[in-house]
Amino acid sequence: MRVLLLLAAALPVFAAEPRITFEKSFPGSVPAYVQVVVDKSGAAEYREDPKDDNPLKFQLKAGDTDTIFALAEKLGYFNHPLEASVKVAFMGAKTFRYSDGTNPGREVKFNYSEDVDAKTLLDWFERISESERNYIELERSVRFDKLGVQDAILRIEVLRNQQRLVAEQQFLPMLDRVQKNESFLHMARDRAAGLAESIRASQ
Repeated sequence: MRVLLLLAAALPVFAAEPRITFEKSFPGSVPAYVQVVVDKSGAAEYREDPKDDNPLKFQLKAGDTDTIFALAEKLGYFNHPLEASVKVAFMGAKTFRYSDGTNPGREVKFNYSEDVDAKTLLDWFERISESERNYIELERSVRFDKLGVQDAILRIEVLRNQQRLVAEQQFLPMLDRVQKNESFLHMARDRAAGLAESIRASQ
């Protein structure tokens, strides 16, 4: 037993993957809760229920991940308050959290911030949330509402044209499925094919 303990003590200790978590709680809105978790590797998760143990998983581009972590670094990994001193309407309770395995995690909560880096980081997480909401809607339409697929793809195109679509490669399998399935409207199949081609060209 003593030998085993000594061997265990000699093993290298590996820090957990650095991770940034964003949470927003806004009762009455749709969705009322959002959580986005991004690892330094770009692996990400999206959930709309804090108890959801089967979140939507996707991969961010390396450049996008680097930008998010660079903003967190500018913000001191959330080591100071971000709430603005001005009085504004309630826009949802927001939380930025950072952890890397070397500490129990650091977080900051706010409703509204005037800090430029905080607003930019918030926008990144809002873009991720918008993208995942549209992915969920496309998946739902493909499975249960074939007539709604056309509109679901159109909304994704609009988001992309506004340069707010994140992790767009995750949409390719679903778009290919629509394109190849003759049970969908011809217009929907053409739109899916065009969007998939544009996404692949940008890769």
